[in-house]
Amino acid sequence: MKKTLKEVVFSGVQPTGNLHLGNYLGAIKNFVDLQKKMECIYCVVDLHAITSFQKPSELNKSILETTAGFIACGLDFKKSIIFNQSSVSGHSELAWIFNCVARVGWMNRMTQFKEKAGQNKENASVGLYVYPNLMAADILLYKATHVPVGDDQKQHLELARDIAQKFNNDFNSDNFFPIPKPLIQKKISRVMSLRDGKKKMSKSEESDYSRINLNDTADDIKKKIKKAKTDSLPIPEKLEDLKNRPEANNLLNIYSSITNSSLEKTLNDMNGKEFSKFKDSLSDALIAEICPVGKKIKDLNKDKNYLIKTLKEGSDKASKISHENMRQIKNIVGFI
Repeated sequence: MKKTLKEVVFSGVQPTGNLHLGNYLGAIKNFVDLQKKMECIYCVVDLHAITSFQKPSELNKSILETTAGFIACGLDFKKSIIFNQSSVSGHSELAWIFNCVARVGWMNRMTQFKEKAGQNKENASVGLYVYPNLMAADILLYKATHVPVGDDQKQHLELARDIAQKFNNDFNSDNFFPIPKPLIQKKISRVMSLRDGKKKMSKSEESDYSRINLNDTADDIKKKIKKAKTDSLPIPEKLEDLKNRPEANNLLNIYSSITNSSLEKTLNDMNGKEFSKFKDSLSDALIAEICPVGKKIKDLNKDKNYLIKTLKEGSDKASKISHENMRQIKNIVGFI
């Protein structure tokens, strides 16, 4: 009889300073829902962060700020394991083993490396090139069965699946690593920049008006939504009429997600309205949802010891799982 796998969710967020609306709607809000249904492990992926140079003091601060964001958004460290990646050595150990399992051709197909390295690939860090193997290690170290992913991470999850399968085959260890399945959020597409509907919302974009930060004030949100790029046409009635209107599509998607509604219902309620009027409704919805989170983040950031204690408790739980799984992995590989 085939053994039934325990369902385990793993995901991580890079500590890149202030979390923004894209992190919230694209990942963390979904994390909160998942912890009610499944065993969840959520990681501040600080090892991934250093694929490009980080000032140590800023990285330290960002790890704690991201942890505060997790808790403020509703992640419960009593229900889910919350920790920072570098505190569990198994991530790095398994990543090296996977460096030796994965093939160079697989790495060469990773589109995110090409995008992040840009024209000067020779000057990119080796870590940036092989970090998909570390991502696979993050997932498989805990034998995770499900991973919440957006469109931009599907390729990396496919690689993790390939690595798991190859490891199992290479070492004649059928089903040692589960083949993780994607959990794709259906309610919203990627949250895009408020200044360019074709670019993902990102902290790296120069203009702060391109994003809603989770610690923005009500006035900040109103100003940013008022200045958000749209077109001159009114809100359409049909989904197909949004195809060539990226900025309009982005704002309507954000509103739908914040109000827990479908895009079809939003269009039904809003069609014919000018965006100047719609933006008032969007601002109100964002302020009601985001400002209480921002207040909690600010309060949590004042208690550094509490955040460190939370990470330590999560790290202890993660290390216990990691240690046992790495013991088995080393035995399978042939290490003494």
